[in-house]
Amino acid sequence: MTIHYEDANSLVNKDEQLRRYGAIGKGWSIFVLAILILSSLPLLALVYIAGGDSSGVWPHLVANVLPNSILVTAVLLAGVGCGTMIIGTGTAWLVSRHDFPLRNLLQWGLILPLAIPTYISAYTWTEFSGYTGPLQEWVRTIGGFETSRDYWFPDIRSVGGAIFLISLVLFPYVYLPSRLSFSLQSVNLFDVAKLLGAGPLKLFFKVALPAARPAIAVGVILSLMETLNDIGAVEHLGVRTLTFSIFDTWLNRSSLAGAAQLSLFLLAFIAGFIVLEKHFRRQQSYYDPRQGRNTGERVRLQGVKALLASAACFLPVALGFAVPLFQLIRFSIQSPGQFLDASLYLAAWNSVYVAVACAVICMFAGFILAYANRRGSQRRFKVSSQIAALGYAVPGTILAIGIVVVMTGFDNWFAGVMSANFGLRTGLLISGSSAIVIFACSVRFLAVAIGNIEAGYTKISPNLTEAARTLGHSGTSAMWSIELPLIGKSMLVAAILVFVETMKELSATLLLRPFNFDTLSTFVYTRASRAVFEEASFAALLIVLIGLLPVYLLTRMFISEQKR
Repeated sequence: MTIHYEDANSLVNKDEQLRRYGAIGKGWSIFVLAILILSSLPLLALVYIAGGDSSGVWPHLVANVLPNSILVTAVLLAGVGCGTMIIGTGTAWLVSRHDFPLRNLLQWGLILPLAIPTYISAYTWTEFSGYTGPLQEWVRTIGGFETSRDYWFPDIRSVGGAIFLISLVLFPYVYLPSRLSFSLQSVNLFDVAKLLGAGPLKLFFKVALPAARPAIAVGVILSLMETLNDIGAVEHLGVRTLTFSIFDTWLNRSSLAGAAQLSLFLLAFIAGFIVLEKHFRRQQSYYDPRQGRNTGERVRLQGVKALLASAACFLPVALGFAVPLFQLIRFSIQSPGQFLDASLYLAAWNSVYVAVACAVICMFAGFILAYANRRGSQRRFKVSSQIAALGYAVPGTILAIGIVVVMTGFDNWFAGVMSANFGLRTGLLISGSSAIVIFACSVRFLAVAIGNIEAGYTKISPNLTEAARTLGHSGTSAMWSIELPLIGKSMLVAAILVFVETMKELSATLLLRPFNFDTLSTFVYTRASRAVFEEASFAALLIVLIGLLPVYLLTRMFISEQKR
């Protein structure tokens, strides 16, 4: 998470900036327009598809699917929202304002669950908590039970189980901004409240929590958007959300128009989340962390309170990260035959190939948009960046519907042109190859690259480019010699984050991958669907280990924010 604030060097009028930098060239405008068109085509295609005939499907959807799907989705979102908020905010308050055993270790361990994709958490917990799994074996041993009829055990394959597992994976989205907000709150606020007689609970609920509300809201909304994007976990747990209904309507009922119409209905939910997120992020930006940083000492907990604080921070790490990791290692050791599976290494190669391609594409496209937004005085460049970033807010299942229509339409048109004019049969060049997966992931994760590169640009004073221009450098020359070296680290971070997100991506890849093309995520999904997840445990372990990269980067960025 990055907090932006303005200094004297950055308060430059747009007209003055245009005079200093020079107008952006037509070439850049063409690149921006091309990126904008390619990134928005899937959503435009979705609207077009939704106008098709789906009359044969809707009576069934209205009678049997939508009422339950809407209710389940609402309950799931409410549960995950409450779960992530309670875990994320509670742990953030403890580690930012208190000292207790293992605090230094747990404050970073609480970020680790981000490395576990929701579908892997669902697969591992199903095996871990099943009747033959370690958890119920321990229960039977400790309680002296012989069969499942002798005791009650909660079913993880339920809406409650989905809320539990998804909250354990996504709470760091709330923990990170909440902890940063708590750590930057002025100690004077708490001193005044204490003088007025406020105890520890009132300090939290009446002072700290209201001040951190925008940061908490941003984290919760991001968690809810990730929940809506999930398809692997909810399908495995038997939870029929709206996202799963779209997936089912398209593939099992063969109604693309019906799926598109359901997608537009779901996008209405997402649009509301985006508006809320922008609103709370705007509120958050009003606070300048330099005004009254928290310089007070943390409260040292002792005795039972210290043990409870340690347990409260340890449990989310253990349940959200350690249990899935333990189960993956356990299965990997028990199933050594998977190490000789050639299809595993082919899937790993496909994952790396797609992820590297997406990382490179997003890095360059993100730089073009960020550079144009900084150099251009016209509002259209800022709007272009915002539109291009919409793909991240759209669930992969919905995005896949628009992409498959766009790419198959292009392939059919191109094949017709080549056949009519040259007598060549080109086939499905894009929709029948890995290119469609690369395109989908690039559209989906372009926002990750844009955000990081624009954050890098905010740290460069406009006066540096102005000085280069004064010394005779052109705009392009200043970009190569001044700006690129300074934002190189931000571009590298953007590429790494896109790489890892693409490695973990399931929903769009599952729907768009060509025949006999598996990535690590679809490799795991396929075997879990056949109830042989243990044969894909090493593939899942690779995804988790790769997912630790952004955790490390987030930790480094968080440390740098606290030092500012």
